[in-house]
Amino acid sequence: MSRQLYGYLRTESFPTPFCSGCGHGTLMAALIRAINSLSWDMSEMLFVSGIGCAGWIPSPHYAADTLHTTHGRPIAFATGAKLFNPRLKVVVIGGDGDIASIGGNHLIHAARRNIDLTVICANNMIYGMTGGQVAATTPPGAITATTEAGNPDRAFDLCRLVEAAGATYVARSTVYHVVHLVKILKNALQHRGFAFVEVLSSCPTHYGRRNGAASPTDMLNLYKGLCVGLDSASRDSATVQGKILIGEFVRGDRA
Repeated sequence: MSRQLYGYLRTESFPTPFCSGCGHGTLMAALIRAINSLSWDMSEMLFVSGIGCAGWIPSPHYAADTLHTTHGRPIAFATGAKLFNPRLKVVVIGGDGDIASIGGNHLIHAARRNIDLTVICANNMIYGMTGGQVAATTPPGAITATTEAGNPDRAFDLCRLVEAAGATYVARSTVYHVVHLVKILKNALQHRGFAFVEVLSSCPTHYGRRNGAASPTDMLNLYKGLCVGLDSASRDSATVQGKILIGEFVRGDRA
């Protein structure tokens, strides 16, 4: 990270609390790069997070106003802040357990109402901070602390879920595709209305070591091999069977 970008961070917050190889540090830097490219003033922004590993991305790292809330409730708190001060640029950052499992009801209703928020979900496909339990985004068959024989349930496709709920900007990227990720985050931040970005973020500590990707490199190679861009194939094409689509699913105003 360049010296210029360090100005967006609280120097007293280092070192970070993230495990070695955690993708959340990459996401933390990518969001800073996106904000810097827009020349936005951090004093006009509010970052809201809940409980979990991803909740530590804005707080205590960002040199900005941050609101660290109860588990599953960051979107609810962010909605209140935006209604009180519509001029604020409000960004919610949380993990898949926080945003989509415990806070899933807040997610779909904020999308339905098209509230002017940017919601970034760092999806590591597991409950990372509390010991590696199965989550709503854990793939079928994956081993977790609570599914030692493999997850028997289907996982949410978060982008399809939020699109169906009515979000007017929906996109997915990964911490492997960093240039793509910065571009997606920049577009989401500028969008007026409910913007949702799912970021596949590596967790070698809990997800990877139980599922054959114990090193940070293994997990990044997993994203490299599994992901295919929306520009290269239709969402419904058989050619993307078993792949993860990345790109912009929805970008526009509500009809």
